[in-house]
Amino acid sequence: MDEEASRRRLIAALGTGLAGGLAGCSLGAPEREETDRAGERGTPEPRASDSELPNGTPPELDIETPRETEGPPADSPYTRVYREVIDSVTAIRVETTSGPGSGTAWMYDDHHLVTNEHIVGEARSATVRFRNDGWREADIVGSDVYSDLGVVRVANPPDDATPLSLVDTEAPVGTEVLAVGNPFGLSGSVTAGIVSGNDRSLDAPNGFSIPDAVQTDAAANPGNSGGPLVTLDNEVAGVINSGVRGGDNVGFAISAGLTERVIPALIQRGEYDHSYVGIAPVDVGPDLARANNLPVTWGVYVDGTRSGTPADDVLRGSTGSTAIDGQEIPTGGDVIVNMDGTVIQTRQDLGTFLALDTSPGDTVTVTVIRNGATERVRLTLASRPEQ
Repeated sequence: MDEEASRRRLIAALGTGLAGGLAGCSLGAPEREETDRAGERGTPEPRASDSELPNGTPPELDIETPRETEGPPADSPYTRVYREVIDSVTAIRVETTSGPGSGTAWMYDDHHLVTNEHIVGEARSATVRFRNDGWREADIVGSDVYSDLGVVRVANPPDDATPLSLVDTEAPVGTEVLAVGNPFGLSGSVTAGIVSGNDRSLDAPNGFSIPDAVQTDAAANPGNSGGPLVTLDNEVAGVINSGVRGGDNVGFAISAGLTERVIPALIQRGEYDHSYVGIAPVDVGPDLARANNLPVTWGVYVDGTRSGTPADDVLRGSTGSTAIDGQEIPTGGDVIVNMDGTVIQTRQDLGTFLALDTSPGDTVTVTVIRNGATERVRLTLASRPEQ
């Protein structure tokens, strides 16, 4: 009897547990999709109909009205630009007497790619790699240290490597831009920013300066050199030259205007001739203006002229100096304030005018302040000497 009673109690307990489990299913446990062994979402079990619920009465369930299925989000403008230009941007590797080098290049026409002079200037050979292709040999066509621009040629670029166009006019400050390249060898990278400034002057390794540079806060790191700084219209605003070591969000690019002048000459004859005056220029500031009794506090002061140059015997350099607040300030030199109708307020203005609006052999009218009076002189430009 005791054994039979124990058996009946066990069966009753199992029945109670099973009923509780079934009740949980019929009332609808939390709606969660099950995950199958492959990690994919499975199909949830169908819920019982209202008539199948206890007493025929469904419980109150908090169910939101289904939303319409939304499509994928629209591409950002950065994504669109990246997709449309990336096939025209390459990695570049070179071999020099001092070892290998690398950077970025981009398609200028059907066979020529633009990069930096500091990448290819001393190279003996070069190879380029397109995004969907392997490495291809490239011929070094020419380079120019004064603009830090270089050109290589590929005989058989892939069909999707189409030329990128340069902006027709200077991209104004605030223009959104992307730097596309291979920083630290990370191919096909892109960083975003704006044009932070124009008409910057960069130091060239030969003692001269590179005029009309574009400043940007788009990150530019080693390996970006030579790559395009692209607007949201897919046009090249500049050729990445460098980032400031130790600086934040300050990078520079060779302007589209200077690129458009230099690159065709490099393709045609491997070199480019820059206009040359032959002066030691100094920006006019308050102290210099005071020392020379100038009617303006801007312009380019001629501290000296180099013998045998266009400025020799045409422009006048310093003849003396005076002390202001304990500093010796040069005096007696000409102050350039205009060239062929272009106002010259700074050395950057002078460099940009010579680079974009003149060629060696041109004769220009120079307006100077000399001995307190305004004079005009004629000066015939020469080519910059090799350094």
